[in-house]
Amino acid sequence: MHRVAYPTAAKVAETLIARGHPGVIVTRDEPTATAEEAATALGVDIGAIVKSIVFLLDDNPVMLLVSGRHRVNLERTGERLGGTLTPAPREMVEHATGQPIGGIAPVGHPTNLPTYVDSALGTHAVLWAAGGHPNTVFRTTYRELLRITAGLAVEVD
Repeated sequence: MHRVAYPTAAKVAETLIARGHPGVIVTRDEPTATAEEAATALGVDIGAIVKSIVFLLDDNPVMLLVSGRHRVNLERTGERLGGTLTPAPREMVEHATGQPIGGIAPVGHPTNLPTYVDSALGTHAVLWAAGGHPNTVFRTTYRELLRITAGLAVEVD
């Protein structure tokens, strides 16, 4: 088990390990709360940054894992998912994920959120996602992200 300085990141590492991922969480001195900050800090293309965003699909919370290069088109993506997609209120996001905004990981939540993964992430060999705290990230791949989240691929733009 890897030691992680933040309890929420430790929970993410435990979840990753339980799902067959190495569970290595990289802790940075400076927060990388936005895709732009993460891409700059890691020296990678912004499209390889995974944004974990909670939405309401009709009245149910869902997680979309979105390329840092994309903004979610609520109308088209909602239609693809079979409902109406709206941003979730901050309190609901924090409750559903148990993680701080700006550091929400794709896994390690107290609730089991249905997860959809931006198919554009599949164009990158290596992806970086938040590790449960704004100062943490972890490395993964598109196929692994689909597997560890039991996510379904979707176009979001």
